[in-house]
Amino acid sequence: MILERNCLLGMLAVALLAPLLYQNQYALHIGVLIMFSVMLATSFNLIVGYVGEFPLGHTAFLGVGAYTAALFSTRLAMPFELATLVAPFVAALFGFVIGAITLRLRGPFFVIVTLCFAEVLRLIANNWIDLTNGPMGISGIQKPAWAIAGDALHQKLGYYYVGLLLAALSLFVSYRFVYSNIGRAAIAVRENRFVAQSIGISPFYLGLITFVLAAAIAGLAGGFYANYVSFVGPEVFGFPFMISMIIMVLAGGKGTLVGPVVGAVIVVLLEEYLRDFKELRFSIFGLIVMAVVLFLPRGIMGFVGRRHEKRAQGATTHA
Repeated sequence: MILERNCLLGMLAVALLAPLLYQNQYALHIGVLIMFSVMLATSFNLIVGYVGEFPLGHTAFLGVGAYTAALFSTRLAMPFELATLVAPFVAALFGFVIGAITLRLRGPFFVIVTLCFAEVLRLIANNWIDLTNGPMGISGIQKPAWAIAGDALHQKLGYYYVGLLLAALSLFVSYRFVYSNIGRAAIAVRENRFVAQSIGISPFYLGLITFVLAAAIAGLAGGFYANYVSFVGPEVFGFPFMISMIIMVLAGGKGTLVGPVVGAVIVVLLEEYLRDFKELRFSIFGLIVMAVVLFLPRGIMGFVGRRHEKRAQGATTHA
């Protein structure tokens, strides 16, 4: 707990100071994408790392949040702050409905049904022309005053710090949840649901709470993303976002709060450096996942945490 908290505070300090060292638009753009990815990976990790389920359709909540922010901004002329705050609530509502259905299933059935929900939402976004504008998507999303004032560098800087604020908020809420009684009970269910049930813990109830929280954070990420790129299309429900989330969480270390942050930084940087490889980059990501599963099954932070525990035990033994 202490190690994780100190790591998160250290990362926050680095993120606050980073724009002072790299004052160019491209670096700030990468920083904004990292903040978006941190929110997305954190939300996915809550279900995978702390409930022990694998929702292959988690992009449903990203897409719902993005479309909510886009529709409220373009149809109701709602300002950025309100549209971004409404997005997680709508996504949480979808999370409650989808979670109430899927969490009664286990194993491959849960995986397949969650994937089906994401695909259904993608088809709705692609075919409900009057609402979503179909394959053309929703463009012209209203930007806040600070995002259109000043030069391009200051606009990117504004989005970077707003993204940092939202990512920090997501991690803070996740931290409070994980180290609460509900979070500890969820971990108990993950380790052994039958033992947890024997002491009065409801796996479905705890799973649903976690599912709703994860959906809200993913919706927040979607609302922020929609405003940043000023466009939302059916591809936000697509599998490329899902692949990125999986790699972030597995590479960084599931079941930790620092792991998704580390994974988000690694994946965003790799995506940028491998952009010239086009579709081949997915094969490279697949090889990375295989290497992580084989050599670092608990991810980077899982490996670091295990080494830290061994050192602490060694120090205690020598003392």
